[in-house]
Amino acid sequence: MAKQPKSAIQPPREEDYPEWYQQVIRAADLAELSDVRGCMVIKPWGYSIWENMQRVLDGMFKATGHENAYFPLFIPMSYLEKEAEHVEGFAKECAVVTHHRLEPGPEGGLVPAGKLEEPLIVRPTSETIIGSTYAKWVQSYRDLPILINQWANVVRWELRTRMFLRTAEFLWQEGHTAHATEEEAREETMQMLRVYADFAENFMAMPVIQGEKTAGERFPGAVATYSIEAMMQDRKALQAGTSHFLGQNFSRAQEIKFQDQNGDEVFAWTTSWGVSTRLVGGLIMTHADDDGMVIPPRLAPKHAVILPIYRNDEERATVLEYCNSLKSELDSKTFSGIPVQTFIDDRDIRGGDKQWQHIKRGVPLRMEIGPRDVAGNSVFLGRRDKGVKEKSGIDRNELVNTIGNILDEMQTGLFTKAKQMRTDHTKEITNVDDFRAYFTPKNAKKPEIHGGFVLAHWNECPEVEEELKKLKVTIRCVPSDETEPGTCIFTGKPSQSRAVFAKAY
Repeated sequence: MAKQPKSAIQPPREEDYPEWYQQVIRAADLAELSDVRGCMVIKPWGYSIWENMQRVLDGMFKATGHENAYFPLFIPMSYLEKEAEHVEGFAKECAVVTHHRLEPGPEGGLVPAGKLEEPLIVRPTSETIIGSTYAKWVQSYRDLPILINQWANVVRWELRTRMFLRTAEFLWQEGHTAHATEEEAREETMQMLRVYADFAENFMAMPVIQGEKTAGERFPGAVATYSIEAMMQDRKALQAGTSHFLGQNFSRAQEIKFQDQNGDEVFAWTTSWGVSTRLVGGLIMTHADDDGMVIPPRLAPKHAVILPIYRNDEERATVLEYCNSLKSELDSKTFSGIPVQTFIDDRDIRGGDKQWQHIKRGVPLRMEIGPRDVAGNSVFLGRRDKGVKEKSGIDRNELVNTIGNILDEMQTGLFTKAKQMRTDHTKEITNVDDFRAYFTPKNAKKPEIHGGFVLAHWNECPEVEEELKKLKVTIRCVPSDETEPGTCIFTGKPSQSRAVFAKAY
């Protein structure tokens, strides 16, 4: 007789983490592969999570003085050519439109007919097209600052894709600002990095490290790039958001210039910053378990599912009346300023199958209600942050009065658990042999989950880059609070600070 699996998701994380990730997406009904190579269909439950992320972030952007606008999907190729480093950084990922109009071909089917005078690039990022627009808007220092965000899709022609983490087309927001002074632009860059960190930690329950990227990891054309870096459950790093100080590089290329208070013509100082649907992948890999998705309550599309249990029409009427009145009471409550959202699942399917669907989708609370619960004015409650079998009865009034506290406790608990996991797998290393051992799997044929984050002193030079390339390790960032000088573990030369090293997505 075949042995029954101990968890809903097969294979489990420890056995095959990449496949586990794909199976969680499938089981939670978040997304599926599209017929278009490298693209995905985001299904309603997955898109609801993204909508909640949008809602929160959009509020945070507007609270810091930003407005939303929209710019074209197509970018003339000549615009990218104006900033050499930028075009070099994105050239291999660009999708290019060369023709317009289709007409019947000589042998049937359709063929492109009209060749464009200038090829158009499908938006990989919008610095150039937005910069050319700002050049028209900015004439005087009185026109600054410009603080604009765009919610859009972008295309980067990826060869090796993974749903949410890396697809040919993905959704994101990109902020683009222009300022009269370097000081203002630098403050904007750091402010938006802090906004991203706030969102990641307080809504995604995902602890992050804020820091500056090295020159080799910098956004093409930027003067400085800053990121938030998170540790996933396989101990790899995920770059979860970036904020770029562009200096005057793009304003010179796009001629964003203005007259200052002295009447002199000067170039503006610009920034850009963005996060994407990659955050949904980060949410999965931070919190999901071997039974499926786990969603922090502050981002959950629904906070509780009510599951009526009955055997006949008479019980059905009594139980559903109780469920509907409970739903009304719960929906009047809030937690962390968020309205509690519940729904009743009265579909005609087996109770066990119904339960498991909501477990795998990561609904925070499951409330089973049968005739005994109605008679006892109680609810049989299960929490997604606890074991599947850890369910218990709770008085209805107590549940209604404490549901906000329960959801807040779950949110805090998920963050604490993720932070402890990062702490347990972050190590300060002072010599290169220990560094190599830390990132080398013991089983070369089937690499197990190993390594984590390393804090080590370093120097940016070819020797270090070659060593890291062999180990498939990158410098994730130089943490903002790392200022202690020391000695580079690779070269023995003086080092100004430690960096975070990790294998990464």
